[in-house]
Formats: sequence, structure tokens, C-alpha cells
Amino acid sequence: MAWNEPGNNDKDPWKKKGDKNQGPPDLDDLLKDIGNKVGGIFGGKSSNGGGKKGISSVGLVIALIVGILVYGFSGFYTIKEAEQGIVLRFGQYSGAVEPGLRWKWTFAERIIPVDIQTTRVLPAAGFMLTQDENVVRVEMQIQYRVVDPRNYIFSVTNADDSLSQSLDSALRYVVGHAKMDDILTSGREQVRQDVWQELDKIIAPYNLGLIVVDVNFKDARPPEEVKDAFDDAISAQEDEVRFKREAEAYERGIEPRARGRVKRMEQEALAYKQQTVLDAQGEVAKFNKLLPEYHAAPEVTRQRMYLSTMESVYANTSKVMVDVEGGNNMMYLPLDKMMQNQSSGQRTLPQSQSRINQPINTSSSAPALSGRADRFNNGRN
Repeated sequence: MAWNEPGNNDKDPWKKKGDKNQGPPDLDDLLKDIGNKVGGIFGGKSSNGGGKKGISSVGLVIALIVGILVYGFSGFYTIKEAEQGIVLRFGQYSGAVEPGLRWKWTFAERIIPVDIQTTRVLPAAGFMLTQDENVVRVEMQIQYRVVDPRNYIFSVTNADDSLSQSLDSALRYVVGHAKMDDILTSGREQVRQDVWQELDKIIAPYNLGLIVVDVNFKDARPPEEVKDAFDDAISAQEDEVRFKREAEAYERGIEPRARGRVKRMEQEALAYKQQTVLDAQGEVAKFNKLLPEYHAAPEVTRQRMYLSTMESVYANTSKVMVDVEGGNNMMYLPLDKMMQNQSSGQRTLPQSQSRINQPINTSSSAPALSGRADRFNNGRN
């Protein structure tokens, strides 16, 4: 028979001994039972008749210690080596902290880490109108760092966004005051410097806590519709610059050689001058030595000088002229031709005979002397 069938049944599982009331336990009794068990853990005691449970002073101390430990450990934080921390106490700036392990008042202080060593990159690009009313696409990139974390966080809402807008404004201003040829070719460095200076002027009043490290001119090109024509113009300008550089290199190469030749000619002239002076001095000394001998024996000295001179003259020529005494004929012997013909095996006697025994007119002394001087000069040559 089931426990819940009608009749005399004492098998009700919810029925306590001595309790005549059948049915499940009351919800209040169940909660009180759970409360008694929990209170017993913390040393609680129940009052007579099932009254309220209390918590002892020992449990409160333990709970307080646990809470303090949790609060203390929750306040530790770390600032990285490249960062600097901004401390906010109840939302107000309180100071800055250096890298390392730090502690803060939880729920009262807030720490904002800011990277102050990393170099950040910010690009800017777009189509812009130049001074000569041409459209050009310019790409530029800047590198910057944070130098004042407080100004970086609190001066403006977003310092990076403000810097980006300032860069775009500076770039458009500089491009708008420059010509397209300068932007595409020779004026790129000047445009870069102008953009840097203009950007510093724009961000200075805002105290962004940033410093611009470098500005890089990435690219500048005309619209695609006219790109080929501009490429040809740029190529021509590059050729012009190249030719100028080659001319300057040639100038730098030829000028030292010319200066060297000039220096060599100057040295040769000085050497020739010294040689001429020394030769003249030697002739003077030679003459001074011969003069006493000439005074002592004029005819002998004159004859000896003549023979010495003729010896030096005939030593340098291959032609011989013989003056026959007692007649009006002069013999001319072409020894060089004779030697050449003899070496080649050809006979040269008729040719030589035709030039021998040539008559000389001696009717007057002047023509004879003139003809003899001409033949003498020809013989030396």
C-alpha cells in the first residue's frame, strides 16, 4: 500500500516524530535551517526557541582582514619601461609615475600609461591644387614622439587626430603656394622643409605634448590622364641635370691638367732661362780665357778657332764640299746618297758626276763669295 493512500498511514516522509500534522516542511523553517548551518561556521549561536542568529566578533575580524588584503593586492600595477603613468585621483590630475611596480588607491586613483619612447608614424595623402592651378597627388609621412604625457592626454580630446588634421592643413598650404614642377622635381626638399616648419607653427598653440622627429616626402605625381606627359618632362629635366653634372665633372677634370701644363711650362721656361744664362756665362768665361791668348798670338788663335768650329760643323753633316785650290771649281760629294745607293746596290756615278765640277763665276768677288756662302749653308743643312 502506498504511503499516501487513504487510511491509517504512518509512512509520510515529511512527517516528524510526534508531529501529527502531515505535509512538506514550511519554507521559513527551511531557510532558518540553512541560516543555522552558515552561522555555525562563523561561530554563531541560536537563541532559545529558534530565534535570530548572530555573528561573533571573530568572524567580523576575519572578514575585515580578508577585505583589506584583497583591496591591498588589487592596488598593485606595473608601468612599462617605455611608458610614463598619469595619475588621476578622483578624476583630477595628481602627478606622473615612472616605470616599475607601483601601488594605487583602488577606486580612488586611476592610472593612464602613455608611451613616450616609441616613434609613431602618421601618413597624409590627397589630391591638391598647386599655385599654377595644377592638380597633383602628394603623399607625405611624419614621425613624432610624445614628450609631455599630461598635455598629450588633457590638452585636446585626441592629440593624434589633432596632429593628423594639422598635417593635412600644413601640407595643403605649402602645396598651394608651390609650383607643380618644383613639387615633382627639384623642389621636393624645399616642400618637405616648408611642411615641417608650417606644421610646427600650427601645433605650437595647442600644446599637444608632441614633437615632430622627421618629415618624409613619399611621393608626388600628377593625375593619371597627364602622367605620361609629365614623365617625359621629368625625364628631360633629369637629363639636363645629368648633362650639367657631366660638364662640371669634365671641368673639374680638365682644369687641373691645364694648370699642370701651365706649371710645367713655367718650370721649363725657368730652366731654359737658367740654362741660357749659364751658357752665356760660360761663353764669357771662355772668351775671357781666349782673349789673353789671342793678344799673344792672334793668327794662331784665329786659325785654331776656325779649325775647331769647322770640325764641329762637319761632324754633324753627311755632305762634304771641297774647294780646289788654284781653280774656280768646287767639288760637292753627297756622301749620304752614296751610302744609300751603295747599300741598295744601285750605281750612282752619273748622278754624282753631274754634280761635280760645276763651274763657279769668279769675275767679281762679291758674287763668288755669295755663291760660296750659299753652298756652304746648303752643305750644313
